[in-house]
Amino acid sequence: MPTHYTRTVLLLCLSLLTSLATAHMIEVPAGKKECFFEDLHVNDKMTVTYQVGGGGHLDIDFWLQDPDHNALANHERHSTGTVSITARKDGRHEYCLSNLMSTVVDKLVSFNVHGVIYVDDDDTVAPIEREIRQLAHGLTAVKDEQEYIVIRERRHRNTAESTNSRVKWWSIFQAMVLIAVVVWQVYYLKSFFEVKRAF
Repeated sequence: MPTHYTRTVLLLCLSLLTSLATAHMIEVPAGKKECFFEDLHVNDKMTVTYQVGGGGHLDIDFWLQDPDHNALANHERHSTGTVSITARKDGRHEYCLSNLMSTVVDKLVSFNVHGVIYVDDDDTVAPIEREIRQLAHGLTAVKDEQEYIVIRERRHRNTAESTNSRVKWWSIFQAMVLIAVVVWQVYYLKSFFEVKRAF
């Protein structure tokens, strides 16, 4: 029994160490691209999730390629996206966020990279470890959704504040125009009732 318990604990620790997740927030300057890479082995899994949080039309180009520079994914002018791959070759897999289509506006992009190192899932894996893997996957999905909601709320708040500012300045302009028209009308009507004397 102690051998089975030791193996279960070892597999549990291994599964917790094999799940990788990183989150980044970067600014991609106009006319530039930002590229990153992950070293993967055969059957390793990687998921990249991205979302544009600010700048222009909230769109960006994204692509992912294998070590031989074969395209595994290519998104053009998307505001959000998710790409999942299973590595077919050992080596450096590169993914890029490109703002080459823009000449003026920088883009603020949030992206997450999740990876799972391949572990042979034979009959010796304890049911509790399978449950822990499923739980870790579910937690990763919840974290991604929360980050998406935070960025979406920030974008909507910025839009509401911008609209509020525009309404305020438009109201001030209208009040000034109204006051100017009232002053002009009073002056103009007053000129009708003035008696002009000729000497």
